[in-house]
Amino acid sequence: MNPITIAIIYLAAISLISVIVCIYDKFSAKHNPRHRTRERTLLLLSALGGSVAMYATMQIIRHKTKHVKFMVGIPVIIIVQAVAAYFIITALS
Repeated sequence: MNPITIAIIYLAAISLISVIVCIYDKFSAKHNPRHRTRERTLLLLSALGGSVAMYATMQIIRHKTKHVKFMVGIPVIIIVQAVAAYFIITALS
C-alpha cells in the first residue's frame, strides 16, 4: 500500500472517530452529564487529524460553538495542518 493511500485511510478513520466522539459528547451533555468527553480529548482528536470533521460536526450540531477555545483553536489547528501538509508534499515531490 502506498503512503498516500495509508494517509487517506488514516484521515478517514480519525475523522470518523472525531465525529462520533463529538456527537456522543453532545448527547451526553443533554442526557448524561457524568459521561462527558474531556475538552482536551476533543482537541487532541482534532490535532491528530480530525480537525475538519470535528469543526464541521460542531457547526452542524451546534456543539461547543460558544467556546472560543474550539471556535478559534480548531481553525488554527486546520491551518497548521494544511501548512504542514503543503511542506511535506513539497518535500516529497
